[in-house]
Formats: sequence, structure tokens, C-alpha cells
Amino acid sequence: MPQTANGHASFIKPDVVGSTGAGDPTAEEVSLLAQKYEEEKAKRLRPEGGAQYDECESSEDARLRRLGDDPWVDHERLNSQPQNLVDGQHVKVVSLGAGLGGLMYTTHLLETGEFRPEDIRLVDAAGGFGGTWYWNRFPGLACDIEASIYLPWLERTGYVPKHRYEYGDDIRRYIETLAEKWGLSSQGVFRTRVDKLTWDEDQNHWVMDLEQCRGPDQVDAIRLTVTAQYVILANGVLNHPKTPKIEGLATFGGAMMHASRWDYGVTGGSPADPRLVGLKGKRVGIVGTGGQRRARTPSSVDVRGQREMSSQEWARITGGDQQQPGWWTRRNINFNEAVNGGEAEQNLIDDGWTRKPRTLTPMSGAPHQPLRMEDIPGHIGLMLAKDAPRSNGLRQRVEELVTDKDKDTVEALKHWYPTWCKRPCFHDNYLQTFNQPHVALVPTDAKGLEIKATPAGLVVCGHEYPLDVLILATGYRSPSHAIAEPSAMSNTPITGRGGRTLAAKWAGADGEEGPGSLHGLFSHGFPNLMLTGPSQQAIAGNVTYVYEVAGRHAAYILASAERKKKKESCHPNDDRPVVVEPSKAAEDAYIHHIASAAAFFAPTVVCLPGYMNDEGAFPWAVPVLSWRPGLPSTRSG
Repeated sequence: MPQTANGHASFIKPDVVGSTGAGDPTAEEVSLLAQKYEEEKAKRLRPEGGAQYDECESSEDARLRRLGDDPWVDHERLNSQPQNLVDGQHVKVVSLGAGLGGLMYTTHLLETGEFRPEDIRLVDAAGGFGGTWYWNRFPGLACDIEASIYLPWLERTGYVPKHRYEYGDDIRRYIETLAEKWGLSSQGVFRTRVDKLTWDEDQNHWVMDLEQCRGPDQVDAIRLTVTAQYVILANGVLNHPKTPKIEGLATFGGAMMHASRWDYGVTGGSPADPRLVGLKGKRVGIVGTGGQRRARTPSSVDVRGQREMSSQEWARITGGDQQQPGWWTRRNINFNEAVNGGEAEQNLIDDGWTRKPRTLTPMSGAPHQPLRMEDIPGHIGLMLAKDAPRSNGLRQRVEELVTDKDKDTVEALKHWYPTWCKRPCFHDNYLQTFNQPHVALVPTDAKGLEIKATPAGLVVCGHEYPLDVLILATGYRSPSHAIAEPSAMSNTPITGRGGRTLAAKWAGADGEEGPGSLHGLFSHGFPNLMLTGPSQQAIAGNVTYVYEVAGRHAAYILASAERKKKKESCHPNDDRPVVVEPSKAAEDAYIHHIASAAAFFAPTVVCLPGYMNDEGAFPWAVPVLSWRPGLPSTRSG
């Protein structure tokens, strides 16, 4: 194999790249591009991996730990409400999470007719419904998926989104509306952490140890032990903010915040009116240039970048498709066909995700035959060749839009990785921000270790930048953390049959078999525990469609089991709990199925370390359109 300048092997065989059409790069050009990608990747690989970050909630420093506090919670209002979960209580269903995942799974249970709202509790550390949309309220926050397919149950609510790409505060209010519509508004158990989850083999239910915060700094916190027949792990993946381990960070003398816990008391404005008047005349430093940073760029259209639309405009965007029942599902299938590289007759969404060239398949997946080991170098080369025109065009766009700054700034803004390595960021005005005279990009050339904080500001590569406000747009714990072990995102040790923990099973410790589930929904040895992904479930650009398919299937299984018990019971008041658990054989067959497709994702080896791959690791996954037909509950549509 060819060698890069750093001595690392190239990941492609130039002679097997082939042609992807007129005007496409030659094999030699793709090989040189792969070498550049490998050089940039090598700069950023750190032996400590994810340990280079400090998670706010578990930081040893009190100031950094407070960066993870809930700035939105209303303790007085919540404390005035009756307790809806008390020590010793038994609940039929507990969802660990009150965001869209928890609401969609529990609502599907309600729609089976076998569960009632009073049977359900949604436990969340946040102070209200919303999940990631509760926590994240930074200025300009919007969803990068068109509202017509992201917001669930539009057909049933009749809600017309205000914008094609809905803003975060509007999404959060819509989630609260969903909870109210399905009778779950009073079933949220907020400010509550699940410290331990243990399966009781004698009683066939889960025992949960909880701690509920009742005021700032855990004042008057109470501890509860409750039981549940079924538990849903719906913790999401954007809920553990992290900061780089910057020397002296806690000593910074100005105001400091994490972007996921935005402090409008410092900046001025609000989620609905992000005019940051409090920053006028201030020197502001932002660490990070990912999605959190880009969302805050102002627009010339209006303060938040999009004009509100009428119902007539909404009808034009959706092509009138919303008049036909099932339109939400049809649009989602069409979206996923495009993202997965398919050829639908019509591109219903027609946005940056779905327009050609479509080069996200190494991350999103695509229906395919399993690859042989000898096919992998050619597969990687072909994917790089397909992506090169798009990536080169994006780098050229930087040169076209950033015209008032030096060449170093322009070059530092260019990405050197394939499109599939990071979630795409779409913004019409982000790059132009760097033309403004008061905005400066401080590139580190991947030398993060050379950043230090002082009481006066930041020192980057030997140069000090005085600051009044420091904003850490540095992201969250990776969903691939701990091999994407499901309990890791909740910080909740989960112990199943025989005293075996889910973490031990996933890690293959002490002779355990390693990660395993059936459809990414249930895991052998952990009865009545529903998983919500992303591990071993489908992947898709639009997570709510995955929640819809998976939540519907999980509800189908539980409702079928409940009905079977009623049918077979000799006593009308039979209170024996239903136990749902996949067999080891079924789990093994599913693992074999997804492992057979793993080679398709080999192009991710080219990617820089980061959030998506946990600084270098990556879990198995399958595309949502290949996964959906295997679920019995979806076969009728």
C-alpha cells in the first residue's frame, strides 16, 4: 500500500478506485486526497482518547462542575406540585428520559390500549420535558432536519411548524404539547437521577434507586426506591456536556459557560429573541467550531435566520403531500432512501441531505450485499472518489465566501475529512462571519495541548488573547462511549439476571459474550428492559423516524405479551408480571446479521477522531430502511 508522509499506510488501492463518471478525480488524485486525510487524522489522534475531556457533571473542580447545572429549572414551581412518585411505589412502565425518545416509546404503548397514562412515569434529570431540546437553548438553535419529517405526529396534532427548519424553543413547546395531548404531562418525574437499576429475579420486576433534587446544589434532595415492571432506556445522546482539559480553565476571571447551558444573564437575549445585547463591547472567546458554534451566526433574513411561514407556504414545501394519510412516514422513507444512496422517483425533501452527490452512506448505511475482506480497499477508494467532488467544492466555497481575511484563516476553515465523517452542518451565513473585522479565527493546527487559560483569557500556541466571556462550544460525551453500551449514557449501573451488569456483558468481561441485543431493542439476560439506540439499532439522519419504528415495534411486543397473558390466565385478577426477554439464539442470529454488514462501514476508518467515533471507536449499525422490514410490527406498513 502507498505510504503517507507520516509513514501511515494509505487506505485505498489506486488501481481499484475506478471511474465514477465524467469529470471525477483520477485514482492518483484520490490517493493524494486520502494521504492528506490521513495526515490530518494523525495530527489529532491522542493516546488518551476520550479522556482528554472533562465532563462537567463529574469534574473535580466545583466551577467546572457548575457548568453542567440546570439553568432552566423552576424549583419553586416543581416543589409546589404533588409528588407523582413516592418511596416504595410500583409503576408499570418507567422511561429513563422525558425527551422525544421517551415520549414516543410510551405513547406507542398507550396506543395499544394495554397501558394507561397513570401506568407510566418519565424520569429525567432535567426540570421538564424536551430532552436535548430542554437542555440546549443557545441562540440560533434549530433542527437540521426538515420539520415535516422531524416533528412526530404532525398528522394527528394538526400542528403547522413555524419554519421549515424549526427552532429549538418551538420544538420544546411542541414536545410539551405532545405530552399534554397523550395525558403524560403529569407523569413527568423531573430533577431525578437513577443511581441504580437491578432486576429482582424473585418478583420479576426492576428495582430503581433514585435521587431527586429539590433545590440548587442538591439542597433537600430526597432518595427513593421504587419498582417497575418495564423500563425504557431513553436517555438520548446529547446530555453530558464536556470540556477540554485546558490547563487553568477554572481560574479564568471572566464569565464562562458551556453552550449547552447557555447563560442569557451574561449575554442578554433569550431563546426566542437571541439578540445578545449583553455582549456589546465585550471580548468573547468561543472554543469549538462545530454545530453549536455555527448555530449562533446571525442572519440578514431576521434575527434567527428564517422567516416565519404561512400554512400556504407549508403546503408548497410539502407539495400538498400532507393531505394524504401516512404522509409523514412516506416522506421519511423517501428521505432515508436518498441519504442511503437510493434512487427514488422524486426527492420529496430536496435539501442538503438528499441532493446529489449523496456521499453519507459510509455513515448512514445502504442496502447492500456483505463485502468480502478483499473488497474493502476498493470500497473505501470508491467512496472517497464519489465524495471528492463534493468535499473539494465545499473547500472551494470557503475561498469564495471568506474574502476579507488572510490565507491562513481561509485554509484553517477548510475541512480535511470525507463528508460522512461528521454530521453535515448547513448554514448560509456562517463562513461570512469571519469577514467581519471584529471576528478572528485562532487555529491550533490540532495542537490542543498548547492551550492554557489564565485569569485574563486564553493562551493559544504562546499568544495570549484577553477575554471577558468564554463560551465552551465543546460538545458532549460520544454515543460510542464504552462501545456504545446502553447504560453508559444514563450513568446508571444496570444489573440483570444472575448479578450480571449490562456494562460487563457489553465489554465481554469475565468470559461474557460481548455486545448483544435483538433488533437493538431487548438484550438477553435483561428482561423487560427496552433499549432506544443507537447501539445495534438502525442509524438515520432523522432520529425521530428511528424512534417511531422502534417504539412502535417495542409496544407491539409488550402489548402482545400482555394480551397473551390475559388470554391464557385462568384467573381474571392474575397479577403475575409479564416477562419479555429475547432468547440467546435469537440474539446471536441478529448479531451475526449486523456483523455481516459491518465491512460496509470501513470508510469510517479514514475519519478524524471525534464525537461520532468516540475519538476513534465506532459501533456496528445498519441503515434504517434495511432494519425496518425485519421488525414484525412494521410488515403491514
